[in-house]
Amino acid sequence: MQESACIRAALGHRGGMAKDSIPPPPDAGSLYQAALYYLARYAATEAGLRRVLVQKIDRWARLQTDLDAAEPVITAARAAVDGVVARLVQAGAVSDTAFAENRSKTLVRAGQSNRSIQARLVAKGVPPEMARAASATDADTELAAALVLVRKRRIGPYRAVEDGDAVIRNKELGLLARAGFSRDIAQQALDTTREDAETRIHDLRQ
Repeated sequence: MQESACIRAALGHRGGMAKDSIPPPPDAGSLYQAALYYLARYAATEAGLRRVLVQKIDRWARLQTDLDAAEPVITAARAAVDGVVARLVQAGAVSDTAFAENRSKTLVRAGQSNRSIQARLVAKGVPPEMARAASATDADTELAAALVLVRKRRIGPYRAVEDGDAVIRNKELGLLARAGFSRDIAQQALDTTREDAETRIHDLRQ
């Protein structure tokens, strides 16, 4: 409980950190503080936070003039990274499940397809099975997401020309396909009336 309270206090702090001309050697303590500072600004997965901490160590290493002398510090710091991340996971400051669920909601409302969301989550370090579960949507939600993109790109019911020819329609189908939407969803999105599209988009964002 005490550690969770400390983490909440640190995450609530938005102040900057002093920049020393010569950064101190990284260790478990400084990496833990760096992780808290990062999490106060950004959501992260376990893998994402691990990358951030390793990059911090690598930046310090590049500033050293004697790499042989610095090697023990670098090795110890890298060995401490997993423990720092595990400590924050145990305290609830990092959760791949929460990250995946929250990011999925944001992305689908922004017009991302199930396939695109899953790929983005995996790229952020979410395990594939978890990403697949978090990004799963029903057909109505997938159609609403496609309509968000349709409105953004001014195609289908939002195109300037009311009736597009076959060439225009194929281009629009291709755009939706490249965004990860199935052909069936793409066709439904292009055939939806503007009024129905607005209703579906509104419901998606509630």
